[in-house]
Amino acid sequence: MFFKMRFVKTIFFNLLFIILFLVGCSSKPKPFMILNKSVGMLTDSTLVKDLSSVFPNDSISKFISGDEFLGDNSMIRIFEKKSQKLLLELNPKESLDSMSTIQNIRIMDERFKTKKGVNKICAFGSIIENYNISSIQNTIRNLIISVDEINAYFLIDKNELPEDLRSDMNLKIDISSIPESAKIKDFFIQWY
Repeated sequence: MFFKMRFVKTIFFNLLFIILFLVGCSSKPKPFMILNKSVGMLTDSTLVKDLSSVFPNDSISKFISGDEFLGDNSMIRIFEKKSQKLLLELNPKESLDSMSTIQNIRIMDERFKTKKGVNKICAFGSIIENYNISSIQNTIRNLIISVDEINAYFLIDKNELPEDLRSDMNLKIDISSIPESAKIKDFFIQWY
């Protein structure tokens, strides 16, 4: 009887271990999921020098300039190897520093989506339906819509606004002034 109980306990604990192991393995990041501190396999702590291991099946292209008038620019582009489709544009916190982390990510591929399904081809209505708008900045040509919850900001071309709201940069634009059908021009993630 003692050996039977011990055998049953051993089987139970082995099964429990296997189940926990399988659950742990299935929680890998999804390659196109945008979360607060990650974009696909890229995280807010990924170093520039480690990008080739984060994107082993993709091509990485670096643009480096150091013009004092243009500012330091060390944009890194990630292309899908098979199709040569541009996936992401990355800007490190420190130019020309391989030990720097990424500060700004421009989402170029519509497969990258937030947990709530917002991607670069959505309309403004999808943003307000799923997230709280933190701020709206009125610039010469665009509105900058910030969503602090996911460290994101979206650009909407002012041509998407009613004509009387397009030309005045000093005009305060609120959520109700932006048509829900207004298309997202650009989608960025910014880590501080």
